[in-house]
Amino acid sequence: MTHVLHAEPTGLAGPVHASWTSMRDALHAEWTKLRTVPSTLWLLLTAIAVTVGTSALTASVVKCPASCHADVTKASLTGVEPGQALIVILAVLMMSSEYSTGMIRATLTAMPRRSTVLAAKAAILTGVVLAAGTIAVLGSLLAGQLIMPGNGFTAAHGNAPLSLASGPMLRAGFGSVLYLALIALLSLGAASALRDSALSITVLLGVLYIFPVIGEVILNPHLQHDIDRYAPMNAGLAIQATRDLGQLAIGPWAGLGVLAAYAAAALLAGGLALRLRDA
Repeated sequence: MTHVLHAEPTGLAGPVHASWTSMRDALHAEWTKLRTVPSTLWLLLTAIAVTVGTSALTASVVKCPASCHADVTKASLTGVEPGQALIVILAVLMMSSEYSTGMIRATLTAMPRRSTVLAAKAAILTGVVLAAGTIAVLGSLLAGQLIMPGNGFTAAHGNAPLSLASGPMLRAGFGSVLYLALIALLSLGAASALRDSALSITVLLGVLYIFPVIGEVILNPHLQHDIDRYAPMNAGLAIQATRDLGQLAIGPWAGLGVLAAYAAAALLAGGLALRLRDA
């Protein structure tokens, strides 16, 4: 009689396989939850519309020779500032809505490893925001490319044509998409720690939009410089600048790094809160 022996996973193979299976199941669950919530599509479509619409409006009102020195790429991406508010709301609801409905208990029962749950939410959210952000940013740059030359922003006035073949413009566009993804991760981490939708959205929008206002009205130049350098939105949006980089409070990639640090800290805090507190 022939005996067939089936080798069992040894060493790290078993735990690694189990971890991958667990993550795969968590990703599938989070994607299913996100895409079946009606507000997800509307928030993403509104974010794209607000971003492109605001950028097109800005491109139409900025004119040369009155503002020939304007950064045309940054002006074309102005819509990212209001558009990010919809991304904040989407990211917050992805976590906090589970607490308000009580679904979080079912989620954690099905997936006891809470770090896996948060990682899956972060991965799905990042993918969705990167896709929507790419559409919004490309639409904004296209609007600027079509509108701004008619407002006098031409080579004759010292302005290079808007083109993704341009290194600085490509960096600004790609960086703006990354900026929106980092804002989403920052919001997800904050919502994981705070749990309440209204509180999370209020805190996040306050941090993003109030610091720039303070920076504009404050009289102390050193404090103003610090706000421009370290406030999340100010630092992150430095990635959009394509001219006069030496006058920036922080460099484009360094500024995006500051925002990435905020997002990482928020996710860490959210992960610890998710792990240590009861659902």
